[in-house]
Formats: sequence, structure tokens, C-alpha cells
Amino acid sequence: MLLIDKQLQELQEKAQEAWEILHLDSSQERVHELEVQMSGADFWNDQEQAKQVSQEASERKAQIEVWQTLLIEIQDALDLSKLAQDEQNAKVESEIEKTFNDLQSRYEKLELQILLSGEMDENNAILSIHAGAGGSDASDWAGMLTRMFTRFAESQDWETEIYESSPAEEAGYKSVSFSIKGRYAYGMLKSEAGVHRLVRISPFDAEKMRHTSFALVEVIPELTGFSQASIQIDEKDIRVDTFMAGGHGGQGVNTTYSAVRITHIPTNTVVTCQNERSQLQNKESAMRVLKSRLFVRMQEERAEKLDQLKGGHKSPAWGNQIRSYVLHPYKMVKDHRTDCEIQDAEKVLDGDLQPFIDAYLRKEVSESS
Repeated sequence: MLLIDKQLQELQEKAQEAWEILHLDSSQERVHELEVQMSGADFWNDQEQAKQVSQEASERKAQIEVWQTLLIEIQDALDLSKLAQDEQNAKVESEIEKTFNDLQSRYEKLELQILLSGEMDENNAILSIHAGAGGSDASDWAGMLTRMFTRFAESQDWETEIYESSPAEEAGYKSVSFSIKGRYAYGMLKSEAGVHRLVRISPFDAEKMRHTSFALVEVIPELTGFSQASIQIDEKDIRVDTFMAGGHGGQGVNTTYSAVRITHIPTNTVVTCQNERSQLQNKESAMRVLKSRLFVRMQEERAEKLDQLKGGHKSPAWGNQIRSYVLHPYKMVKDHRTDCEIQDAEKVLDGDLQPFIDAYLRKEVSESS
């Protein structure tokens, strides 16, 4: 029993350390602040803000509860272990060993939260996909990646919304940008920033030749609260253009000039939003994205490295890929940064990205320690 005691004590220490790393004491204070807001008579006057506050309170309480429960059950197992030693009860000892294995497994699943303790990791994400060289194959690949990320978001119960797209004539997208709303969306998806390479028999080639396609994925955090307010944009520094929104095959979304393109002149940063029916809503969405892009730019310049918060500005071409998806002559998906490999390529393309995300986050932590 001395061994299981030691293992339980080590697990308890790791769980207590995780509590501190995740600042759960501060999170409890934050929950109290949010509950005070929610009890206000005018709380639901701003329904969008009320929804965000309620969601944050719910997510924080759930996180606190799961770690509290784990710590309590570890302590209960330690107490039972000491009691079993006194009584020399083999049946109880066997039960304690099973309990430890369960607690260890639960800790390992929760450990991902420790890896997501960066400044912006809890934020929503803004993800953009740009088709590289390869014509219809490349644009189709951009469409496949859009589906992959959407399916992954669904598996996490996150919301996705396309705010700008440039559909290709034959299949997929020349470029597409969408928001992914959910806690830790940016922290988990930042691992996807970079060039993704596809090798397959082209469905667009009459001779059924093997083709290689590329797409560039960019991921930035959506700003909230203080970070958003800290980015001040002078009206004279932007140009706002309006135009009619369009869909696949030239299909019109509407017949008014509701789509908005904002250009930040000093940095030549361009953001387009055409998803909403209202020009005002599209402008507000575009400004939020513009502030996020400018914030990332500031962070990159301050850190003097281009991939501080999003993938480096690499051309979507051979030699720059972070991950390869091979569908012919064999099937495999390999991440070139972590060497994580999955043989079931279809499962990955259906949104099973967790093994790659876990491997990337663990590598990131090991390199920074």
C-alpha cells in the first residue's frame, strides 16, 4: 500500500498545482462578481452582453467544480488507503487501486486545461483559410479544411459563423474566414496555423493523376474586454467600402449594399464582412476582426517574431507545410512539428484533431520550460 499512497500523494500535488496554474481561486472571485451582475434588475437589458456573462459564469463554475471534485476524491482515497493499511484489507486495497487509476485518467483528461493557460487561450478564435497553388484542387482543399474545422468545433459544442468568403467556381473556396465561439477555441486552434498539404488522386483530373495541394490557415484570437478597448482606431486611418454580398456561383445574398470592406491604411490590413443582412452589423463585425488583427500585429512586432500568436506569413507552397494529409498511395496524416501521425486520414478530415492539438500543446510547454 505504500506505493499506492505515494502515487495518490503525487497525484494530489499535481492537482493542487493545476489549481494554482489555472488561478481557480481568482476564478471563484470572478464567478462571485458575475453572479452579482446577473442579479441586477437591468441585467437582461443588453441581451448579448447578458448571454456572454451567463456563459462565462457557467463555464467557470463547471471548471471549478470538476477540479474541486477531483481534489476531494483524491483526499478520500488517501484516507481510505490509510484505513486499509491499518486493517490489512486486501479487497479494499484492490478497490483503492482501481480508484487511483480512475482518478489518474480523469486528471490526464483535465490536464489539457493546464496547457491552455496562455494570455489569449480562453478567447474565441478567428480562422482564415487561403487556397494555395493548384487551381480547383487547392480551392477544394480549402473547402475540405473548412469542413474539418467546422466538424471539430461541433464536437466541442462551439459555434461557427462564416463572415467572409470567396467561393471558387468549381469547388471549395479561394479564401474563407469564420469565427469560432467557445471557451479555449483560440488556445486549441492556434496549433492549426500554418500551411496544410494534401496529396491525393485529383477528382478534377480526367487522367486520375496524383496531385498535391496547399492551403494556408491563419488563426487569431477574438478580442474581448480590455484588449478590445485598448485598440484605438482613428477614423481617418480607415477606408470603408460597401458592396453587394454574393454567394456560391454568383448567387446574391441580398440586393442591398450590405457587405463591408474596411482597410486600415497605415498597415494596409483589409477585413471584409458580408454575412449579416445589415450593413451596420457587418461593419461592427469587420471592426472587431480588424482590432483583433491589429492587436496580433502589435504583439508580433513587440515580440519580434512573426508567429507569436498566429502562423507565420509563409507562402502556401511546398516546403512550408506544418502538416501533410496523404490519401494516395497510402493514407496517413502527419504533423511535421511534433511527428504525431494518424493512419485514419478520413477520421482526421471528419474533425478528429485532438491528438494533433494535444501533441502541439505539450511540445509548446516542454520547449518553454
